[in-house]
Amino acid sequence: MTHSRRWDVAGTGSMVVDEIHLAKRIVAAEEKGLLRADASGRVASRQVGGVTLNHLGWARVLGLRTAIFGKQADDPNGRFLRAGMERLGIEHHIDLSGGASSFAQIYVDPDGARAIYMARGATAELTAADVETKHRGVIEGAALVTTEVSQVPLAAARRVLELARAAGATTVVDLDVPIGDAVPALGTEDELHAVLALADVLKPSLAALDGIVGPGSARARARELAEKTGAKLVALTLGAAGSLVYREGEVVISPAAQVTVVDTTGAGDAYLGGLLAALSLGLDLENAARLGNACGAACCEQIGAFPDRPRESRARVLELYGALGGSDLRLAPLAAESADAGRALERFLEVAPRELAASAERLDRAAVTAAAELVIAAESAGARVHVTGIGKPEHVARYAASLLSSTGTPAAFLHGTEVTHGSVGQLRPGDVVIAISNSGSTEELLRAVDALRRFGARIVAVTGRSDSALARAADVVLEAGVKEEGDSLGLAPRASILAETLALAALSVQLQEAKGFTRDDYAKRHPAGELGKKAKGG
Repeated sequence: MTHSRRWDVAGTGSMVVDEIHLAKRIVAAEEKGLLRADASGRVASRQVGGVTLNHLGWARVLGLRTAIFGKQADDPNGRFLRAGMERLGIEHHIDLSGGASSFAQIYVDPDGARAIYMARGATAELTAADVETKHRGVIEGAALVTTEVSQVPLAAARRVLELARAAGATTVVDLDVPIGDAVPALGTEDELHAVLALADVLKPSLAALDGIVGPGSARARARELAEKTGAKLVALTLGAAGSLVYREGEVVISPAAQVTVVDTTGAGDAYLGGLLAALSLGLDLENAARLGNACGAACCEQIGAFPDRPRESRARVLELYGALGGSDLRLAPLAAESADAGRALERFLEVAPRELAASAERLDRAAVTAAAELVIAAESAGARVHVTGIGKPEHVARYAASLLSSTGTPAAFLHGTEVTHGSVGQLRPGDVVIAISNSGSTEELLRAVDALRRFGARIVAVTGRSDSALARAADVVLEAGVKEEGDSLGLAPRASILAETLALAALSVQLQEAKGFTRDDYAKRHPAGELGKKAKGG
């Protein structure tokens, strides 16, 4: 790999938020279809994507120094995409003056086939003048420069390639859409042919060859495309048949790696990322095709096209490359652990709101009402409310007792492990105890609940399992379960704590409204601080 330039590869083109939906089948016009869930219960997800960003991502996984340039908006989709670039260590040189960042709606069937609907957004606004004035330095700092015929205007793509050629870079074009989709949407037919003529490396989709070269075998069509455009290398992805690489009369047909296909979205992009790495590493044609095939196959094993878990993706690519007979590779190290932390953070921030929304939808409104009625009836008879939990739920219990007390329902924290050591005496028969446990099977809490019930307490369970021992021992159950905690281990309570807090906050709202609790009532209980001032109208 040469380090004479700042970047091994820099590219411009589609940078897209892929909104991926798992469909039972791809429907035709006037049809309706059902979505399906993955193993974690999800039917949809947001992923980093886009033809150019995907191939740069896979090149980065294989150690290349990568950069992307172009136009986006400073909007949620743009920030999502730039965060993805940063996690993987792709440098970005982005003009944020665009109208809206790009997104795509993708529907994937159980065999991995997909239908894609793209909104080009700011990518369509990139001009040749933008390329000249804002991105020339990036182009001149790269050994390989890539662009695509998919979303970027042809005039802008042409100027990218002209500047790259002038700077002595190898030029790469991913011809991703048929000529009928490219013209006139992206520019004129003359501009399309000018773009193709400026490419040293061409990777067309098979559909994109129609209208440019005649019918025939993949070998014949690759040769004809090279002859018509002057490309030094043409690479064709052939799906389950593998790939074909043509370079100056030499042809290599490489079989596909055998994998279980989950989603074919971006497999060709991943292939190109592997091919770019091979060119940068100076591999021979056979090993270049193998590396491209390995990346494409690894991509097919995941939902979405972007390699957001680079260590896992690299390991899988190298495993598949070896299985295809590839020679040893000497790859640059991946980014530091901070990138892993960033990916973990993004995953949690994606999982936690989703789990919280699902918990809110599942929360039994009738059960919340029943719990509130139980508390009000107990208070009417002179009884009181206590909240308890073991471990992390203990902290939730302290918060819940404070929240209830400040909103019209006096409540005391009850230490779960102390119940059987005398603290049951904190209660009077008829008191209500809210007991919190995600599993509903925490041994210390179950012992406490047994003692509380024998003492005459009524139990409201807040638990993630409605079939648990805690739920069976309760008078009312507020289910607050989650499927994922949001981290790689899935052990420490994170999303489940949020769900428990949500259920308890919902109960506090129900009690507050049922009692006709007023702003003046709140002010009496909270005379100090900013909330006190706000309650008094200050």
